[in-house]
Amino acid sequence: MLPLQDKVIFLSGGTEGIGYECAKAYLKAGAQLAIVSNSKESLEFAKKSFDNDDILFLAADVAIFDQVNSAISETLETYGRLDVVHNNAGISNPSKRLDETTEEEWQRLFDVNVKGIYNTTKAALSALKKTKGNILNTGSLVGSIGQEIHAAYSATKGAINALTKSMALDYSYFGIRVNAVAPAGVWTPMLRSWSLDQPNSSSIEDYLNNIHPLGYCPEGDVIADACLFLISDNARFITGCILPVSGGAELGYKRNKPIEHQAQTVEKHTCRS
Repeated sequence: MLPLQDKVIFLSGGTEGIGYECAKAYLKAGAQLAIVSNSKESLEFAKKSFDNDDILFLAADVAIFDQVNSAISETLETYGRLDVVHNNAGISNPSKRLDETTEEEWQRLFDVNVKGIYNTTKAALSALKKTKGNILNTGSLVGSIGQEIHAAYSATKGAINALTKSMALDYSYFGIRVNAVAPAGVWTPMLRSWSLDQPNSSSIEDYLNNIHPLGYCPEGDVIADACLFLISDNARFITGCILPVSGGAELGYKRNKPIEHQAQTVEKHTCRS
């Protein structure tokens, strides 16, 4: 039996990047999908790409409760149940220090990245209680370690970490699990756009490879594999987990030299009598 056979998943931000890769993985695992985006263009692209009439594509801004509530209602009308809410929709701009960030920029980041989780949970909770389903949030390693010139974005991801744990405690009584994934760098359209805005854009690819001790910045499929695990029954006794999917970036945020190279360097610089 497929790990997500007949499970109904509400996936926000599922038309590109990590969300798109998650959608592919969930479908392959047997799930029924409602994919949500606030971009009509990306919804149309995803429709053509998937070419699957069984997927429900919904236009909604996760920052607006009425739109989210309508999307959840349409999902329930279509499939009759709801097993998983994956809160993947998010924005990262602007690349600024706190004092440079406008009030509007700050508010939009929190409305999408954090209030979006508030909205989906409020709208979907009664349905998740019936299925003893689970919630997955897409966080980021920067929620734990911070990131320069991304104060507001890092703050939203830190909020997601705390929110995930609090929700896990609150909803465990109903048999609902709540977890989060925390990638470091992942090659997505949003990251490529972000790269162009950075002061060191010409060297950003090397930087992103080197912050991962495993030596490369991955594509979104590696995150999707971890997400698939967390929402499946294989993770049935895991809740409140912030799972790093980061190639070891949280261990030092840089790639070390191979051991044999380090030994040669030490020998070369050792004083001899």
